[in-house]
Amino acid sequence: MDLGLKGKKAIVCAASKGLGRACAISLAREGVDLVITARTASDLEKTAEEIRQMTGVKVIAVPGDISTEEGRAAALAACPEPDILVNNAGGPPHGDFREWDRDAWIKAIDQNMLAPIFLIKAVVDGMAARKFGRIVNITSASVKSPIPVLGMSNGARAGLTGFVAGLARQVAKDNVIINNILPGPFLTDRLRSGALAASKQRNVPVDEILAERAAGTPTGRVGDPAEFGDACAFLCSAKIGFIVGHNLLLDGGNFNSTIA
Repeated sequence: MDLGLKGKKAIVCAASKGLGRACAISLAREGVDLVITARTASDLEKTAEEIRQMTGVKVIAVPGDISTEEGRAAALAACPEPDILVNNAGGPPHGDFREWDRDAWIKAIDQNMLAPIFLIKAVVDGMAARKFGRIVNITSASVKSPIPVLGMSNGARAGLTGFVAGLARQVAKDNVIINNILPGPFLTDRLRSGALAASKQRNVPVDEILAERAAGTPTGRVGDPAEFGDACAFLCSAKIGFIVGHNLLLDGGNFNSTIA
């Protein structure tokens, strides 16, 4: 299926690894030129070159912290009129909320709520004027089913979800379509770091923890980031203009509900 994206321009945040990288690859395969961001310049440029070699599209690597004004300004300077914005950022640390002070909370809110909102603010009116825009926010399955040890993530991402629910319905008439993807367990560095913490706490091998996560899903496995990237590309398609303000849960069926 041709998604109708050839020649479009996208900003993909936190794209050097994991789910952001997968989204960038899937969009590039559809002929989308990319600006990709991440904090570690060497990892980012490595990913950019891999995507260039793989797809032949134009890829600009812009190192920086997207949760800061400087990081956002650098990405927007490289692509001031994107057709597509994929908001993504690493999650806050695991832990007990009793251990987190105000600075920790503000950092989490800046990273997982305010950064995407400010990027949307920067691009949404231009998208509306051009009568095409696709914005996908990568949040978390914890938005639907909170994870106790991820309290800061639960709170910040739920705040973004509430904001998007209102805005998506205001701009859809201009063919600016905003949706969220809620990942469950995908084989990323984030999942591995959580498994490592659990292995130390329980004194069992990391592989055993990962196997437990896999067995705990109805699919019997954790997700492949490539699957996530393709779902993101679909929600960026020129052909999904009637899918507005949705929270697409990609968790292998973990969330047990008649209506997901």
